[in-house]
Amino acid sequence: MAGVTLRAKLKAALISKLPFWVLKDMVHHGDISEISAILFTSGSEKEPKAVQLSHRNILHNVNAFPSMIHLDENDVFASILPMFHVFGLTVDFWLPVTIGASMLTYPSPLEYRTVCDYVRDYKVTFIAATPAFFYGYLQKSQTGDFATVKIAIAGADKLPDKVYEGYLKKHNLIVLEGYGTTETSPVIATCYPGNHKPGSVGKPIPNTQVRILDINTDKILGPNKEGKILVKGDLVMEGYLHDIEQTSFRIRNGWYDTGDIGLIDEDGYLFHKGRLKRFVKVGGEMVSLVKVEEHLTELLPNDVICCVVDVPNPTKGADVVAAVANGDFDMHKILKKLKKDLPSIAIPKQFYVIEDIPMMASGKVNFREVEKIVRDKIQKKKD
Repeated sequence: MAGVTLRAKLKAALISKLPFWVLKDMVHHGDISEISAILFTSGSEKEPKAVQLSHRNILHNVNAFPSMIHLDENDVFASILPMFHVFGLTVDFWLPVTIGASMLTYPSPLEYRTVCDYVRDYKVTFIAATPAFFYGYLQKSQTGDFATVKIAIAGADKLPDKVYEGYLKKHNLIVLEGYGTTETSPVIATCYPGNHKPGSVGKPIPNTQVRILDINTDKILGPNKEGKILVKGDLVMEGYLHDIEQTSFRIRNGWYDTGDIGLIDEDGYLFHKGRLKRFVKVGGEMVSLVKVEEHLTELLPNDVICCVVDVPNPTKGADVVAAVANGDFDMHKILKKLKKDLPSIAIPKQFYVIEDIPMMASGKVNFREVEKIVRDKIQKKKD
């Protein structure tokens, strides 16, 4: 603020006192298809892509929420997610702005104890975060910190059962799951009070079409059949900046290929099973690295972060291995328990200790970097 001149401050103060109809006329009135924001994908699989989101795209999400969830000017949002990610921009900024709600902001969602204090002190009613952030808040929170929270939604990654159960036990709060991508502004589907099925990411939001296609044939699949998740509606981006090839590869006839695997059950609930690129073929059989990760996370101590990746195997095509933040646990005991729930080809063949497991700003583990580190470790052993 020290660099702001007195003249600029006076001008801002005068403008703030103008009637709404005058302020409205001062704002740029462009076409709804004009680009509102250019945001980058996480880059967890390859180089980040620049996603062009129009006003139409973002408004699709913003307008959908009030039709599903009762939110108004009396709500207080914990607007803690970075706005350079679409989850933070749409859900933590534009949504509360358009309904006139209050926003509690804090520069770092990673300061878990401080965020919990503010949630309690400012009587937050709505919080959206990644599962990793919710886990941090669970660890650092005290009973009563989330007493005023009516709606808690996790997105950007799968919510571990122990986090879901932890909030129920400690705060009597159901953490709901949602699903989306940067390219869909972001929300595709979400659970919400009165419309919730454990394990699912909810039903598609209003005016959104979702279909499941066979991975190999692109045939439309029926209920409870796993396949590629495709999405259609005004939430789908305008395209990647300066990349017609990738845009046309991802969007065909209005349908956006998310690159994710999932299914829709007989009640219309969507279940997200993971990224297609996080499935690996071992001895001719498809293995979900995300599923192995989920089982492993449930068995590991609470303070141990893990990431399951694949490494080349000249005979079987690939081996499943696990990277862990520390080795302070009984690996043999963990493997014995895993064998009860998973087929032998899905059991990690090796554990690699990486003290500082790479994380992205979104709170996700950067599995691309973890995979590189593990493969480098294997190569060094060979050398």
